[in-house]
Amino acid sequence: MNPKMERILLRVQKPARYTGGEYRAIVKDKQCVDTRFAFCFPDTYEIGMSNLGMRILYGVMNNMPGVWCERCFAPWGDMEEEMRREGLPLWALESGDPIRDFDFIGFSLGYEMAYTNVLNMLDLAGVPLHTWERGENDPIVIAGGTCAYNGEPLADFIDIFSLGEGEDVTVEMLELYQQCRREGWSRQDYLFRAAQIPGLYVPALYQVDYHADGTVKSITPQPGVPPVVTKRIVQDLDQSYFPVKTIVPSTEIVHDRVMLEVFRGCIRGCRFCQAGYCYRPVRPKSPETLIRQGIAACQDSGYQEITLSSLSTSDYRPLPELCDGLLDYCESRNINLSVPSLRADNFSMELEQRLQKARKSSFTFAPEAGTQRLRDTINKNVTEEDLMSACKTVFEGGGNAVKLYFMLGLPTETDEDVLGIADLAQKVYLNWKQNASFKARGVRITVSTSFFVPKPFTPFQWEAQITMEEYLRRVNLLRGAIRNKSIIYDWHDPDTSYIEAVLARGDRRLGRAIEEVWRRGGRLDAWSEYFSFERWMEGIHAAGLSPEFYAHRERRFEEVLPWSMISVGVRQRYLWREREQAYQSRITPDCRVQCMGCGADRLLCDGKCDAVLPISARKREEE
Repeated sequence: MNPKMERILLRVQKPARYTGGEYRAIVKDKQCVDTRFAFCFPDTYEIGMSNLGMRILYGVMNNMPGVWCERCFAPWGDMEEEMRREGLPLWALESGDPIRDFDFIGFSLGYEMAYTNVLNMLDLAGVPLHTWERGENDPIVIAGGTCAYNGEPLADFIDIFSLGEGEDVTVEMLELYQQCRREGWSRQDYLFRAAQIPGLYVPALYQVDYHADGTVKSITPQPGVPPVVTKRIVQDLDQSYFPVKTIVPSTEIVHDRVMLEVFRGCIRGCRFCQAGYCYRPVRPKSPETLIRQGIAACQDSGYQEITLSSLSTSDYRPLPELCDGLLDYCESRNINLSVPSLRADNFSMELEQRLQKARKSSFTFAPEAGTQRLRDTINKNVTEEDLMSACKTVFEGGGNAVKLYFMLGLPTETDEDVLGIADLAQKVYLNWKQNASFKARGVRITVSTSFFVPKPFTPFQWEAQITMEEYLRRVNLLRGAIRNKSIIYDWHDPDTSYIEAVLARGDRRLGRAIEEVWRRGGRLDAWSEYFSFERWMEGIHAAGLSPEFYAHRERRFEEVLPWSMISVGVRQRYLWREREQAYQSRITPDCRVQCMGCGADRLLCDGKCDAVLPISARKREEE
C-alpha cells in the first residue's frame, strides 16, 4: 500500500472504502495484460458495490484475454481533502495504481446528480476534463447507464457513450482497442472506428447547431458516422454472464445481498417511466436458471438474503415456481427472500403466503396517482379495487405495514387528484380495520410523494415540469388532508428534482454549467450533505443559461430534441401517440395483452413478452 495512503486512512471515515483486497476481487499479472479498464462509479463505495450492472461488466471484462478491469469509487469529502493535500491521485482498488495510467476510464451513470462527481473524479485522477484536451497517452473516457441515453450535458467530457446493455458492446469496444494497439492507430482513428460499432455514440463526431431561441436546429454527423445510434440489448439472458462468484465487500454496503435479475424490460407502458421504454423489449430468465444461480451465489458468498430484481417482479409469470424453488433452499438456512417491485393488480394470497415464509411484514405498492382518471392518464393500469384487494391480502396474512408511492406534478393533475391520495390512504386504513388478522400491533401506512421529472424517451418527454412553488403548494394541500395518525406522509424536497429535470432534458451547452458548479465546489450532489441548490442556480446562470428553459418549457413534436441522434428502439411517433392518449385518459394495454407496435420488436421482441397477437395482426406505424 502507498505510504501516503496508510497515513491518511487513519484520518478518514470508513477506511475500508478505499483499501480493496475483498474476497473474490480479481488481481491479474500485469505482464499478461495489454488493456486496463478503470470502472468508475461516481458515488461512494457502498452505493457502487450495490450495483448489479457494475458487477456484471466487471466479470465480463475480466473474462477477456489481456483485459484487466479494476474498480474505483468517488471518495467522500474527508478522503478527497486528504488526497489533494498529499497529492495522491485517484487509484484503482485492485492494484492501487493511478487510473490516469489506464487505457480506459468508464463511468456508470444512473442518476443526473452524479455528473459533478464525474468531473471531480477525472480531476482527482489527473486526466484532462475536456475531450479535446486529451492526447494519445490519455485514457479513453466512456460512460454508460440510464443517463447515457441523453448524455449531451456531459458531451464535452466523455469520449464514448455506450447505449443500452453493455455485455456484448463492451467486449466489441475493447477488442477493437486491442486491434488499434496492434496496428498503431491514432486516438482519433480509434474513436471514428468505435462509432461504427452499434450502440457506441461518440459526441465529438456530431455537430449541434441552435436556433436563436435556444432550441436545437440540427444535429449533423461527420461523413461516415451513423446519423442515429441505436441501443444494444442482450438477447438471451439465460446464456448471458451472471456474477455467481462475485466480490464480497469487506464493509457494509446498501444492498448487501444476492441480486437475481428475473427479466429485463417491462410489459407495462407507464407513460412517465423512462426505464419502461428504454429497456424494452421484455426478456425473461428461466426459473431454472435463476434458482441455480441464486443458490450458487449464496453458497459462494455466504449472503443471507436474495432479492429478485426487475422493473415489475410480480409480472414474472413463473414467479410462484421461482419462489418455491428458492424457498426450498432458503428456509432451512434462514436466508431471506425479498420480492420488491410488486404491483397491486397482480398481488395474490398465494404470493403473499410465500413471502410471509421469508418473514416479510411490510409491503410496498406504487399507485402513483390518487384518482382513477389520473392513473389512466399515466397508463398505470391499476384500479382502486386492485389496491384494496392487494392490501386486504397483506392484512389477512398478518402484515401491518404498507408503503404507497405517488408522484405530484403529473401532466393534467388537479387538486382533486392530489386530495385523492389522502382519500386512498384512508381507504387502505379502513381496509386494515376490516381485514387485519391481528389488530393489537396497529398499522402503519406510509404515503410518499416525489416531484415528477419528465424524462427523455417517454410520452411525457415533451411536457413542462411544474414549478417548485406549485409542487410545495400541492404538498401542503395533501399534508393538510391527512389527519389519521396511522398514516405517515413523507415528501421529497423539490430542489434536487428541479435540477434533475434541467439535466435530464439538457443539451451539450449545459456542460459549461456542470463545470462551473464543480469549480464552485459541487460534488456528491446526490447526498443532502453536499447538494447546494444555490450553487447549481448560480452555476447555470454563470454559464449564460436559463434553468426554466430546460425544466418548465413544453416542447413541440417538431422540435429537434438534444437526444434525437439516439434511438432506444421505440418510435417517436408512438411516444407522441401515447401522449395524446394520456390527455384523453385512455389506457394502452400491456404488451402481454396486445402488441401496439411501439417499434421495440424490431430489436428482438418476437413474442418474448407473451404477446397474443401474431405480427400480421399488430398495429404498426411506420415513420
